[in-house]
Amino acid sequence: MTEKPRLTIQERRAKRQERREKQRVANVGRAEKMHAARVAHEKVDRPERPAGKSAGAPTGTARLHVGCSGWFYWHWRGRFYPPTTTTNHWFEHYAGHFKTVELNAPFYSWPTLATVKSWQRQAGRRHFVYTVKVSELITHVKRFSRTARLVKDFGHIADLLGPQLGCFLFQLPPSFHYTPARLNGILRQLDPTRRNVLEFRHRSWWNQRVFQAFRESSTIFCSCSGPRLPDELIKTADDVYIRFHGVKQWYRHNYSKAELAVWADRIRASGATRVWAYFNNDREGYAIKNARELIRQLKSANRPTAKPT
Repeated sequence: MTEKPRLTIQERRAKRQERREKQRVANVGRAEKMHAARVAHEKVDRPERPAGKSAGAPTGTARLHVGCSGWFYWHWRGRFYPPTTTTNHWFEHYAGHFKTVELNAPFYSWPTLATVKSWQRQAGRRHFVYTVKVSELITHVKRFSRTARLVKDFGHIADLLGPQLGCFLFQLPPSFHYTPARLNGILRQLDPTRRNVLEFRHRSWWNQRVFQAFRESSTIFCSCSGPRLPDELIKTADDVYIRFHGVKQWYRHNYSKAELAVWADRIRASGATRVWAYFNNDREGYAIKNARELIRQLKSANRPTAKPT
């Protein structure tokens, strides 16, 4: 059998860019279909949701939601997934170790109704919760400009998932700097009945005006462990949300027990009602190892307090 020629780095990048452009075009049509589904859903009489409560957000469940940012990684085969386990059983294996996952795929490809139903089927009767990363059509392409309808349409996923939906994660690009107008524009579009999390990648958003506006609207400010970002836990709502990307390099840092102990102490000191923490350092399967260790530390009783370095 003739071996396929290996692509150069430039060729791989070109193919990836071509695939991304196709996804972005498809996202517009998928968003329109979700809009039609939401409108049809809203025509059905249903009880009002109380303000400040996410539609379908888990209530009365464990306060700790710690897991990984995504679960389908080929390089986890042999490290986390047994080599003989087929990919259609990978989620089952993941769900045997964690009770939540942060879905990154919806950021790149707006989910169809069929996709959301597939999430429900794969979770089955497990007490499993999804956090869903919101489409880049809202956050990166349109950058929250005239996207109120799109935000509502994406929010329909909460109506479909019910108690299996935890948070909506809105991640903004590094080029998106803070301005009062941008802050107000974002908050005006968010549905206060959802559990909304905002992750910024520019440090200008770490300021007291933002924190106060988030507190007043019960919006969750995403604390980040990432290169060149403020290393602190920010609490603006009853819940706290942390994403672990890496310390000096994105996605490839293996957190030490001491580094995680600092975060565990911060979480405990915050007095948060519920904790959401996801590891995005998928390289070498570090996310799995680190998530397990954070869970262990948060559940440990009478642990001595670690001092931040």
